[in-house]
Amino acid sequence: MADTQDRTLVGSGVPAGTPEPPTSTHAPLLRLNNITKTFPGVVANRDVSSELHAGEILGLLGENGAGKSTLMNIVTGILRPDAGTIELNGEPVQIRNAQQARRLGIGMVHQHFMLVPTMTVAENVALGLRPRRPPISDVTRIASELREVSARYGLHVEPNAVVDSLSVGARQRAEILRLLHHRANVLIFDEPTSVLTPQEWLDLSEVFRDLAAEGRGIIFITHKLDELLGVANRCTVMRDGEVVGTIPAAGADRQTLATMMVGREVVLRVERPRPAAGDAALEVRGLGLHSEGRAVLDDISFDVRRGEVLGIVGVDGNGQSELVQVLTGLVAADTGEIVFHGRSERGELTPRAFIDLGGAVIPEDRHGRGVAVDLNL
Repeated sequence: MADTQDRTLVGSGVPAGTPEPPTSTHAPLLRLNNITKTFPGVVANRDVSSELHAGEILGLLGENGAGKSTLMNIVTGILRPDAGTIELNGEPVQIRNAQQARRLGIGMVHQHFMLVPTMTVAENVALGLRPRRPPISDVTRIASELREVSARYGLHVEPNAVVDSLSVGARQRAEILRLLHHRANVLIFDEPTSVLTPQEWLDLSEVFRDLAAEGRGIIFITHKLDELLGVANRCTVMRDGEVVGTIPAAGADRQTLATMMVGREVVLRVERPRPAAGDAALEVRGLGLHSEGRAVLDDISFDVRRGEVLGIVGVDGNGQSELVQVLTGLVAADTGEIVFHGRSERGELTPRAFIDLGGAVIPEDRHGRGVAVDLNL
């Protein structure tokens, strides 16, 4: 991965500079012709046509429910279209399932990851190569190959790590490694930045550029305007299941894209008065936590006052997750004190007590830790 130390963050974390669209006289790497997909009472995609060229990063933009994910699920064989055709390198193909899509060189990192949490990264990659569990010798070889790919693209993940032990950002890197090991030429990323810090997004955008430079095609699904500018070559906008336009990223701006997304002028910035900070709602004093013989939290102290937003920043794996677990009562700290609204919770904080004190948490793994997916709302 290229060095990103001197790159500039724009907006919410976008590398400076908009790449020029690739020029090619060859057939598009991927072409969608008049794709239509309906569900009972809903037209998810209506007569959608689009194309992706080799070496291109195509931003697919739209509000939630615009039809972006449905369209890509058709490309990856998860869904079958009701009408329309798909071409790869100018040749018509019928993608009947995800296995066929993989054999054709199409891969997708879904918004909610598709890894088996109780297996290692290498075992997850091996599962996609054959219909039965591979022998240990194959997993060992795959782990070695993954280390090579990881070093080449700066996607640092331990192949023998169990997926459930990885951070959300590391799981995403594992998903990308799986696609690269499967030699995907069309790589689709569905809302990849929803679980990333700005620095992690900057690193991922560099991976996008490296992959595109090798002649692969990247489709980047998002509804965040800033993320597209400076990364994508072209932007395709969907609204209500239809493509409303495709424009070069070099000629796009946030206002134009927002108007295309919603079909009317929108106000992108709302001025709000800054509230005055009040008394301390949360006080943390000398918090310490050890795990496997090392300090993961070391003498952490801070206050959060009423009317205040406190940001805690750090590279993935530097104690942020453990801090949240301690503050919410999931893990007991070894040392220190937590004070809610003037009440000390030294050694007595539990998740129920945290909730009763008015606490709430949105975990980094919202799908795996934030909801019981088998229950209704």
